[in-house]
Amino acid sequence: MAGEQGAFADVLAANEAYAEHFRLAGLEPRAAKGLAVVTCIDSRIEPLGMLGLRPGDAKILRNAGARVTEDVLRSLALASHLLGVDRVMIIGHTKCRMYEGTEDDVRRALHEATGLDASGLEFLVRDDLQASIRADVERARSWPFLAHVEVGGFVYDTDSGRLEQLC
Repeated sequence: MAGEQGAFADVLAANEAYAEHFRLAGLEPRAAKGLAVVTCIDSRIEPLGMLGLRPGDAKILRNAGARVTEDVLRSLALASHLLGVDRVMIIGHTKCRMYEGTEDDVRRALHEATGLDASGLEFLVRDDLQASIRADVERARSWPFLAHVEVGGFVYDTDSGRLEQLC
């Protein structure tokens, strides 16, 4: 256990400093701007900063490739019916690993890194970022629990910081 704590010592120390000046106590759980953002786990993406938002303004959902999965749909249904979300941005990005190569490439890389068989896993790797975003927007728009929600699809350029609306 002591070794595990050492692996996190830097972020725990940073959290101590953060907690000393914590100013979000009492923040409402509802999305103040009525917004949910589905985006990638890529660390080049700063969802709040790139959209001019502050903590409490939006619900942020992240996964590899910014895909609208069953879990994302579940979370969006809860956010829209219980937490004030009435619009959703699905934001993919340029230079995303989930749009370079194939499912087999990712499985092979995981096998090489771990020695484990990843053949039963689906990583949702696609070859067309814009087509994937459009399909995910349509999936969200057509889901009955989100029928009242405005859904848009966007591409974030990791070199310029700019968003382009696709649909």
